[in-house]
Amino acid sequence: MSVFTTTLNQISFLFGFIIIGFILVKLKVLPENASVVLSKLENTVFIPALVMGTFIENFTVDRITSAWKLLTISFVIAIIVIPVAIVISKLVTKDKYIQKIYTYGLSFSNFGFMGNAVVMSMFPDIFFEYLIFTLPLWIIIYLWGVPRLLIAQLGEKPTFKESLKAFVNPMFVAMIIGMIIGLVNIPVPEWIRSLIDTSGSCMSPVAMILTGVVVSSNSLKKAFTNVSIYIVSIVRLVVFPLMFIFVAPLCGISGTIFICGVCSLSMPLGLNTIVIPSAYGKDTSVAAGMAVISHLFAVLTIPVIFSLI
Repeated sequence: MSVFTTTLNQISFLFGFIIIGFILVKLKVLPENASVVLSKLENTVFIPALVMGTFIENFTVDRITSAWKLLTISFVIAIIVIPVAIVISKLVTKDKYIQKIYTYGLSFSNFGFMGNAVVMSMFPDIFFEYLIFTLPLWIIIYLWGVPRLLIAQLGEKPTFKESLKAFVNPMFVAMIIGMIIGLVNIPVPEWIRSLIDTSGSCMSPVAMILTGVVVSSNSLKKAFTNVSIYIVSIVRLVVFPLMFIFVAPLCGISGTIFICGVCSLSMPLGLNTIVIPSAYGKDTSVAAGMAVISHLFAVLTIPVIFSLI
C-alpha cells in the first residue's frame, strides 16, 4: 500500500495544478488566450530546457550504450498499439474526424507533459532513459500523428516535406545541443546551468495548469455523458498498461525498460488533440472530454498500475 499511497499523493499533487488552472479560467483571472501563451512557454522554453539539462547531465558514452534497447522496445510497442487504436476508434464511432482524434489519443498518451512530471517525481534516476524511450514516439507523432490525424483535412494526405518540417522544433534542437555538450563534455557556465535547470523545473506545474486551462473552456456535461470517451479512456489507462505488464516479462523485458514502458502506456490521453486542432479552427469538444475524463481516472489508475509493478 505504501507504493499506492506515495503515487496517489504525487498524482493528486499534480492534479491540484490542473484544478488551479481550471479555477483561474472560470474566475476569469487568466485571459482567453492563456492556453496559447502557456503552450508556447512549455514548448519553446520549459520542455526544451528540461530536455537539454537532462542530456547535458546524462548523455555520456556509458549511458548511451544501452539506448538501442530502449529505442527498439518503444518502437515495437508503438507499431502494436497504433493498429489496435485504429480498430478501436472505428468501433466506437462512425464519425471520421472523431475517429482520428480517438486514434491519436489511444496511440499517444500524455507521455510528454504528464509523463515527464510523473517520472521526474517517482523515478528520477531513470528520467534520462525515459526521454530516450519516448524518442520513437515523438518521431511517429511528428511524421504521422500530428500531420495526418490532427492537421490534415478529411481525405487529405500531408507531404513528406511538410511532415519533416515538424522536426525543426525547440525540443529536438535542445536535445541535439544537450547531446553534443554532454558527449563532448563542453564546460557550461554556472549561471547558464542554473538558468536551464530552473526553467526545466517549471515544466511540470505549468503543464498541469495548462491542462486545467484547456479543459475549462469546454462543456463538462458533454464529456461526462459521452460513453465512447469512457471506453477510450479505459483502454488507454487500464487495458494497454495491463497488457504490457503481463506480456513484457514473457518477452524478457524488465528493469528500466519495463518501467519506462509502463509509465508511457499508463498516462492519460494527451493534450495535442485539443491544442493543435483548435489552432486550425477545428472542433475540440470531444478531445477536451477525453482530457477531462482520462485525467480524472488517472488519479486512481496510475497509483494502481504502479502498485502492480
